[in-house]
Amino acid sequence: MRIVAGSHRGRRLKTLAGDKLRPTRDRIREALFNRLAHNNWRDAPLPRDAAVVDGFAGTGALGLEALSRGAAHVTFLENDPDALDLLRQNAALFDAAERITILNCDAIRPGRARQPCDLALLDPPYGGGLAEPALAAFVRGGWLHPGALAVIELAAKDPFLTPPGFVSIDERRYGATRLIILRWPGEGGGDQA
Repeated sequence: MRIVAGSHRGRRLKTLAGDKLRPTRDRIREALFNRLAHNNWRDAPLPRDAAVVDGFAGTGALGLEALSRGAAHVTFLENDPDALDLLRQNAALFDAAERITILNCDAIRPGRARQPCDLALLDPPYGGGLAEPALAAFVRGGWLHPGALAVIELAAKDPFLTPPGFVSIDERRYGATRLIILRWPGEGGGDQA
């Protein structure tokens, strides 16, 4: 597994053997970040200069890809001890400690945000139904700026209902994986397209 583009392009990331972690494949990360960079959903391409939160961070591949592509800051949320250790090792490869925060917490109970984010990246375990409660927790905890985008990675056949207040703006399937992009307009703004 490697970083696809940006200032750390080609950097290899560590992962665990076996099925404990399921990092987003390089091809899917590339497609996702190309969509974000060339979108018409915001005034500026993402993740350049954005505050990003990577929930269910695992190896950190999504958030580290955002960092390589110019994110101002990435906050990683992970609570599995093995994944947390691996995430710290991968983050250390970037020599960007001032732009990285790693929190030992569950993405469905992240607490209050230190700063609201422009982009939320959520890659929960497939089949667990955790994306919707994590998004609700992000709203309650002030993790999202009005206009923020949230990217959800799910198994292609996993059910997903857009949570109240969010607007679904894009959905793509890549083999057995589905990416859903939502916008958080802010409190009371969910009926905007």
